[in-house]
Amino acid sequence: MLRAVLSVGSNMNDRYGLILSVFEEFRNELVASSRIFSTPPWGVEDQDEFLNAILIVEVDLTPMELLRRCQKLEEKAERKRLRHWGPRTLDVDIVCAWVDGEQVVSDSPELTLPHPWAHARAFVLVPWLDADPQARLRETPVAELVAGLPQTEVDGVVPTDSE
Repeated sequence: MLRAVLSVGSNMNDRYGLILSVFEEFRNELVASSRIFSTPPWGVEDQDEFLNAILIVEVDLTPMELLRRCQKLEEKAERKRLRHWGPRTLDVDIVCAWVDGEQVVSDSPELTLPHPWAHARAFVLVPWLDADPQARLRETPVAELVAGLPQTEVDGVVPTDSE
């Protein structure tokens, strides 16, 4: 059984509905989840704010099979990769994963685990901490990673109830 942390984001079209579609896809495999957060764009700032959430799931898949399942959700949402860090209908990233309690490490061109930038992104860490206050990225508590981020970035990640 694979346990994985999924980071979900959207800043186009029906953002809330697109995020909820991922919750629906994994409803029978969901271990924990965060609230949905409103977050400023990261990397490319001339775009709309995002909605972001974390889902912790347990699936009977390999990491690559889970990646393909996440990519199918993005395709269904008509995700286009036109601009690096640009607007997107739906983004579903695997942040990290474990098999039998052992963290999966992958440096393949298709899937890098743990996610190489998760430790520096408030829009991933703050919702993850919301879903699991004891969460760890590699050996570092996520709470410690959040404390090390610029406060303005952390303050920009705000829980929201709906659109």
